[in-house]
Amino acid sequence: MAIVKMQKLSVCALKKNRKITLETLQKLGALEIIHNAEEEKELELMDTQEARATFQKRSEIFESALSSLAAYAPEKKGLLESLNGNALVDKSVYEAYVEKAEEISRSAGEVVSAEKGISECRGAIQKNEARKEQLQPWIKLDVPLDCQGTDKTTVFIGTLTGVVDEAALFALASEGISSDSAVTGDVLFTTNDSTGISLMCLKKDEDQVYANLRSHGYAKVAQAETEIPSVLCERLDAQNKAKEEEILSYQKEIVAHASEAEAYRVMADYYRTRAEKYRFLASVPQSQSSFFIEGWVPSDKAERISKILTDKCDAVVEISDPAEDEEAPTVLRNNKFSQASESVLASYGLPTGKNVDPTTIMSFFYVIFFGMMLSDAGYGLLMALITGIVILKCPRMEQGMRRFLQLFFWCGLSTMFWGFMYGSFFGDLIDVIAKTFFGYEGKILHAWWFEPLDQPMKLLMYCILFGLIHLMTGLILRGRDCLVAKDYVSFVADTVAWMCLVLGLVLMLIPTSLFVSIFATTINLPAWAMMLGKILTIIGLVLVIALNGRGSKNIVLRLLLGLYGVYDLTSWLSDLLSYSRLLALGMATGVIASVVNMMASMTAGIKFIGPIIFVIVLIFGHTLNIGINALGAYVHTNRLQYVEFFGKFYEGGGRAFEPFHTVNKYTEIKEEQSL
Repeated sequence: MAIVKMQKLSVCALKKNRKITLETLQKLGALEIIHNAEEEKELELMDTQEARATFQKRSEIFESALSSLAAYAPEKKGLLESLNGNALVDKSVYEAYVEKAEEISRSAGEVVSAEKGISECRGAIQKNEARKEQLQPWIKLDVPLDCQGTDKTTVFIGTLTGVVDEAALFALASEGISSDSAVTGDVLFTTNDSTGISLMCLKKDEDQVYANLRSHGYAKVAQAETEIPSVLCERLDAQNKAKEEEILSYQKEIVAHASEAEAYRVMADYYRTRAEKYRFLASVPQSQSSFFIEGWVPSDKAERISKILTDKCDAVVEISDPAEDEEAPTVLRNNKFSQASESVLASYGLPTGKNVDPTTIMSFFYVIFFGMMLSDAGYGLLMALITGIVILKCPRMEQGMRRFLQLFFWCGLSTMFWGFMYGSFFGDLIDVIAKTFFGYEGKILHAWWFEPLDQPMKLLMYCILFGLIHLMTGLILRGRDCLVAKDYVSFVADTVAWMCLVLGLVLMLIPTSLFVSIFATTINLPAWAMMLGKILTIIGLVLVIALNGRGSKNIVLRLLLGLYGVYDLTSWLSDLLSYSRLLALGMATGVIASVVNMMASMTAGIKFIGPIIFVIVLIFGHTLNIGINALGAYVHTNRLQYVEFFGKFYEGGGRAFEPFHTVNKYTEIKEEQSL
């Protein structure tokens, strides 16, 4: 439960050592550069845009080559292997690849060229297929589509509006032509609103026939093909076949480079890292003979980094604390249990160095609330087993994914605990199996605490109690921030006042008939506790009324603001009622699980296949139930942290620490220098 203290590292070194200095810092991955808006006049920034673009382009070539290999020569990987993070590469192997960078680049270029050839072939095939599709209606035509006729005849090839048969076509075309003139033609195709035709007439009748056809919406065919459609289609098919063979040849060429996939991955990361180095270099101020770097480092690493830079790079290093007006980046450091919840906090917003890190406290509440919402021992056991196995089998998993799975591992254990507390193991599956297959009518698995379905109001009371503890913890953390900032008035007004008021009202409510009617539980408090409740309530009211409007100098306005502040009790009531979702989701999981078990038991009596259907229904039903309710538990647990808990004290506003580092997407180099 700590925010790592950050310090400022100022580095000055000779230009001749610039390369080794930057590479060392990049491998260490522990310094975030400070970009100064104004530099000394005698210093300048290097323009590295061209170099960055070159290295980025080379990296993209390898990315394209890897994409082609993945398509035509995919590597077989198991599910767990795919989760195991970047591939480990020995440093000697890495250096050997770097030495052969040009050769490997040419190889990747051949793969990219082959992929480009495949794309061009496929484009040509698509173009030919489109031409064939356009020609298909005219396939019966025995002359080219651009045929105009002969010296003595004229040919019309096109479409008429509407559906026209051959008799109607001849009648239409022959209208106004002498009986000794010849008109011949065919109907090539018909659609719902048009008819394709080919018509031939004598030259002397051309104008009349054209006028007749125009009166029926004649439009000349758009394609100007010089070959007979059927012959052209055959030629296009031959071209497509040749292109398909060419594609196969290109694919074989790509597959031949499959053994070089590791080299491509290494070089993709190598050039990506070099591009990052030049991006960093562009922000480094330099003089004619030296350069300067200033950045943030975790304080526990500052001395170590300073020694490395001094010994290895002959640099001058100065370590200093941040000034009062400087906001350092945030680095969280928690135990293994709480680390799993850091992503939950980061999604809301990181704390600043002046705030408390609530991760540890939040993680306990998070895991407890998740377990109460899912609340089935069988589901929790499955969740913990699956996530635990994946974590153990994939030691090099990406950190974000690992922590996400760790969070669900702890939530699985919590779910299992609350499942036994409520007496739920895949609902009432044990009892259903005992009754269905063995005729045992009794109850086998008993709740360690009580069963929510039998005593829902009792569970509601405890949910509200847990919510009250959660909210009070938030107020305590708020008070801690106020004390650290030496804002004692806010400590009294925002923490002490509301703790007194809320706790006092709770103590006053417990002995009343209203409490008994809601929770069906009678709690007898001693007289001193009831008196304490009244005293705390009075103290809280006085403090809220007196201090809520402390920002105003007008006494009347301060009093009115104080009275208005008491209205915030309604938000407290709303927040407390929000914890009833612990009851609602927990009961929903148990009820749905029991319904699934009941449905499965109804099929068990079917001859021969009954037990098989029984198992199938159980697997399908419980898988669906755990998926839906685990998602619901995740969402609503987040809400209780973000809205109710954080709303009492947390402001966030911090920014993540983003050090200068190697950009490895595929590989991880062994024996790299690290801290």
